[in-house]
Amino acid sequence: MSAARYAVIGHPVAHSLSPRIHQAFARQAGIELEYGSIDCPPEQLADQVAKFAGTGGRGLNVTLPHKRAAYGLCSELGPTAKRCGVVNTLARIDGGWRGHNTDGSGLVRDLTERRRQDLRGRKVLLIGAGGAAHGVAPALLDAGISALFIVNRTDARTDALADLLADPARVHPRYYADMDDLGPFDLIINATSIGHGDGGGEPVPLPGSMLTPRTDVVDLSYGRAAVGFLAWARAAGADRLFDGLGMLVEQAADSFRIWHGKRPYTDEVYGELRREFGSPLASA
Repeated sequence: MSAARYAVIGHPVAHSLSPRIHQAFARQAGIELEYGSIDCPPEQLADQVAKFAGTGGRGLNVTLPHKRAAYGLCSELGPTAKRCGVVNTLARIDGGWRGHNTDGSGLVRDLTERRRQDLRGRKVLLIGAGGAAHGVAPALLDAGISALFIVNRTDARTDALADLLADPARVHPRYYADMDDLGPFDLIINATSIGHGDGGGEPVPLPGSMLTPRTDVVDLSYGRAAVGFLAWARAAGADRLFDGLGMLVEQAADSFRIWHGKRPYTDEVYGELRREFGSPLASA
């Protein structure tokens, strides 16, 4: 019997660590699986997902830029995916796909368990209103933050995410023109793809008044893609800077549990990757 087939789908996707992470989890669990990667332009997503299912594919991790579109390919949705409106994990069911989102649980687990952060009562700035922001926002609210301010370059998308969250007492959409009046924050999270282009180290045009030395700063990207934002935060005075490598490993573990019924231990896998990538700006 051939091994069950899984993959990560995105565009571009060659850089993805997901195959390496899931293969490590499978060895730990004693599970035989085949896990690959599928580079898929947006206009080919439905066809590529159908082709993967037709050749026996059992599960997909979904990354940039497909998380919104993947939501529409699902015949069933888990409660977290329903709530956030985007999908990062597809599990094959009879006649279709069940969509899930593990980004938010991955981020919160990394911050609270690995970083020993207490999110309760914190004032949080979320930069971005795309798939990553949709994925993490509900989990941050569930973790007990006191306020979530959302800013994005496109005002309509900011408002749409705030409306989806349906928590006007704590969720506050704001626009770039307002940012001078928003800070300081306890936690700032960059959920944009600003560092994924050729200008990975480009400056981030945000006011330094948002930060104090007690502000924690997270970029949901990792490696070179996180450098520009974290360098801005360091220059503005922030002391504790985290990239998204821990979140990547934790959300992968939650996907693995959905597919295989058991959640793997993550510390060894995270530690190996952290040694390889180094700490962002030598601070995490």
